[in-house]
Amino acid sequence: MTRKVPATGGEKESLQASLDRHRDVVLWKLRGLSDEQLRKPMTPSGTSLLGLVKHLAATEYGWFSETFGRETEPLPFSDDDPEADLRPAPDETTDGIVAFYGRARAASDSVIADHEPDSLGTAWYGDRVSLRYTLIHMIEETARHAGHMDVVRELLDGSVGDHPAATEADATA
Repeated sequence: MTRKVPATGGEKESLQASLDRHRDVVLWKLRGLSDEQLRKPMTPSGTSLLGLVKHLAATEYGWFSETFGRETEPLPFSDDDPEADLRPAPDETTDGIVAFYGRARAASDSVIADHEPDSLGTAWYGDRVSLRYTLIHMIEETARHAGHMDVVRELLDGSVGDHPAATEADATA
């Protein structure tokens, strides 16, 4: 079933549910496509579905784990190549990038579980930020890129939609 934000839920519960709804869409947009389709750059800037998943994984690790003092696995950020996190490398597999996103989500969920919305961490640019701010930022980031993925998916095979229909979501859950 498609996740819903609880209409009367608490702040942290509601923010995480919103993030999870968009995270689910990110994975849904990959379903049924070949590796070639997932890697195919569909815009002049080189945007691909798999590249967006890689970027979101690295971004989740950065914003949750690094901000709140947790270890991460090596992240694909490079001063020499500012777009490295947006492109799957030739030696990276689809399964590997999807698993990377899963590990990033799990690490982020652990940070969320262990902190209150007012808990403070230090963002990559040096400012102190709350978990609340981090959740809102990642909801925005994930929703924006899920929208990009919707357009890319439509260009690839004509599929559209921002969330799976309830019957489809139930069948794939």
